Amino acid sequence: MIVMRKMLFSIVVVVLTLGLSGCYSGKDPAMAPLSKAVLAELAIKGLKPGNPLFVRIFKEESILEVWMRGKGPEYKKFKTYKICNWSGKLGPKLKTGDKQAPEGFYVVKPAQMNPNSSYHLSFNLGFPNLYDKAYARTGSYLMVHGDCKSAGCYAVTDAQIEEIYALIREAYRGGQRYFQVHAFPFRLTEANMQRYEGHRWYGFWRNLKEGYDLFERDRIPPGIGVLDKRYVFDIPGDVDPSGAIGKLDIIARDSGA
Repeated sequence: MIVMRKMLFSIVVVVLTLGLSGCYSGKDPAMAPLSKAVLAELAIKGLKPGNPLFVRIFKEESILEVWMRGKGPEYKKFKTYKICNWSGKLGPKLKTGDKQAPEGFYVVKPAQMNPNSSYHLSFNLGFPNLYDKAYARTGSYLMVHGDCKSAGCYAVTDAQIEEIYALIREAYRGGQRYFQVHAFPFRLTEANMQRYEGHRWYGFWRNLKEGYDLFERDRIPPGIGVLDKRYVFDIPGDVDPSGAIGKLDIIARDSGA
């Protein structure tokens, strides 16, 4: 009888453990649970798995930031990850084969997540977006992924992409419809802009800076659209995309939360 009780208790523990970990078998990195260290770090910052998130990328600094919404509407920086490889140089991607990593404002929906990536795990940035298409830019399968190798993508380590992927997975489970990715050449401060005054892409970066500054001010990912081949921001919810001001193409009305 004692042996039988011990066996039943062991079965119950195993079932509960599988349920709490999302049925993680230990073989599927896309289902890997967040580590105790990450859960503790989230708690210290007043965050929790399932909170909406937002990603920023800076080429020159080779970093990827994950921001998460706290108890209010503002987002807090949860963690900074080192990008171990990105290809090309400062400036946007223009065409297939130029090996440039994109710059601009992108939206990632659940269908863009790839648990079977050749580079461990990945998510597709959604290049070309509506702005890129306005300039007839071409390219496909531009990702953030693991394996530390890049040919037009942003690559991190396998351990990092597992952690980032898990945070995204939980955000979707928590109800986020999509998340924004803002990919910048560098931190778009005035001091940095002065360094690149006269650069070929200075005007483009000035346009990106409008969105950068809004997030720096409000700590909320802005609504984003394309009007007259320029990014525009903070799109009112009742705006008519076909209004008299010109054709407005909407990339994201909000943060997706």
